[in-house]
Amino acid sequence: MGGLGFIGWIILGGLAGWVASMIAGTNARQGLLGNIIAGIIGGILGGFVFGLFGGAGVTGFNLWSFLVALVGAVIVLFIWRAITGGRRTTA
Repeated sequence: MGGLGFIGWIILGGLAGWVASMIAGTNARQGLLGNIIAGIIGGILGGFVFGLFGGAGVTGFNLWSFLVALVGAVIVLFIWRAITGGRRTTA
């Protein structure tokens, strides 16, 4: 999975998911676990999308991989908002 270990995916996913949640406007209700999940799924999706255009996916713990995961996480969050209708949940 792109040269990252389990901890690397959690850290990179958490950071990418957090920034993506601020871009998508979901940060206030998403939480740490939501950020990590969005970032990890985003890294996988981003790698797939970038691969379609001949680019590299997640290559390790570096700026490029962060950008790939960020783009993927933003896509994931906008798809999630479209599916859920942008519902707000309260804890």
